[in-house]
Amino acid sequence: MVGAQKTGFGSPSVYHAVIVIFLEFFAWGLLTAPTLGALHETFPKHTFLMNGLIQGVKGLLSFLSAPLIGALSDVWGRKSFLLLTVFFTCAPIPLLKISPWWYFAIISVSGVFAVTFSVIFAYVADITQEHERSMAYGMVSATFAASLVTSPAIGAYLSQVYGDSLVVVLASAIAMLDICFILVAVPESLPEKMRPASWGAPISWEQADPFASLRKVGQDSTVLLICITVFLSYLPEAGQYSSFFLYLQQIMGFSPESVAAFIAVLGLLSIVAQTVVLSLLMRSIGNKNTILLGLGFQILQLAWYGFGSEPWMMWAAGAVAAMSSITFPAVSALISRTADPDQQGVGQGMVTGIRGLCNGLGPALYGFIFYIFHVELDQVPEKEPDIHAIIPGPPFLFGACSVLLALLVALFIPEHPHMGTRAGSWKKHTSPHGHPHSPHPPGEAKEPLLQDTNVLLSFIEI
Repeated sequence: MVGAQKTGFGSPSVYHAVIVIFLEFFAWGLLTAPTLGALHETFPKHTFLMNGLIQGVKGLLSFLSAPLIGALSDVWGRKSFLLLTVFFTCAPIPLLKISPWWYFAIISVSGVFAVTFSVIFAYVADITQEHERSMAYGMVSATFAASLVTSPAIGAYLSQVYGDSLVVVLASAIAMLDICFILVAVPESLPEKMRPASWGAPISWEQADPFASLRKVGQDSTVLLICITVFLSYLPEAGQYSSFFLYLQQIMGFSPESVAAFIAVLGLLSIVAQTVVLSLLMRSIGNKNTILLGLGFQILQLAWYGFGSEPWMMWAAGAVAAMSSITFPAVSALISRTADPDQQGVGQGMVTGIRGLCNGLGPALYGFIFYIFHVELDQVPEKEPDIHAIIPGPPFLFGACSVLLALLVALFIPEHPHMGTRAGSWKKHTSPHGHPHSPHPPGEAKEPLLQDTNVLLSFIEI
């Protein structure tokens, strides 16, 4: 990329972002079974309450820090903040066997840096043209699904055969590989002219204040509508992620092998949805309608989970859930069109921060709804209340209502944001050091993404 720092292998590309995301979440996927076991052993009487508290603190910190880190990466570059976020997000992994108490404590405070997606999406925005971004965001999001296709099953198998220690060592090694990859192979995507002359340049409080970025949400009507849509749709999704697989096993009677197969199939279908299907939908029906379609699939999926009482219903709803995964990359593409080229970090940071807040509120909300409806997740209830015969999963129906509200809000999002309207609300976050950000030159070379072919990349999901 012209004007970018000459570090790493080759020119900045989407594939660099894909590998970073894959390695980070593959490492965490390996720890799925050991972490659930350690959580129950550490907090035997209040397992899900403590899980909600830990995730709540982490989510709140992520909500506060994501806009700030995104804004700082607009000034100092993406590579340094990729290294920072991946290092501190993965730092708790070795502590799982050393001290579970410290493991969960560090996980909660690591939310300050658990915003890798924010920096990754800004990285992708730096190196792609507007019409390419939806496909690029789909590739990055699908990487999350790909990392979870096999890693939980592999981690559970290794834990059963060789013990948790080997799984922790393997996850730590993969996290270190990711850090080394960023250090050695990932090139900087932000041009030098869009950053201050040195790291010693002072940063104003307006730039460092996380609430300054959050207040920008209300200054642009399009961004406000997008952020409300993200909050209402991702809140139930975050709660679902925290409890659904245990719900399958303990309430719906899935075996551990069936749960692992469910994760793998859902991941594979999500990869197809976020690459091939997303590309076709964005070209045929447009950005906004793709978001609306994804929200519609999410409503159907959650309603099916809520009323479903047989295993085959969960499998069918899982296929619909894969189609609903197109929503977030489509939203990220829309926010990138709303933000100016020099404000991609701020825009993606706000959206990622709201998702972080949902990651805190969602698990606690689902746990509370399960509690008030007397559905205990730590054991199969011997005698269910009559309502369970009609609504086995009450939290999922609440989630469907929340996503319905998100769909109604998304109807008011403009398909083509007005460039003139948005300029005033984003321009405030420019460098005060005599290095104003400027758009990419029209003739600047971009990393090509998938052309008009329906090719499923082997490297490429929240």
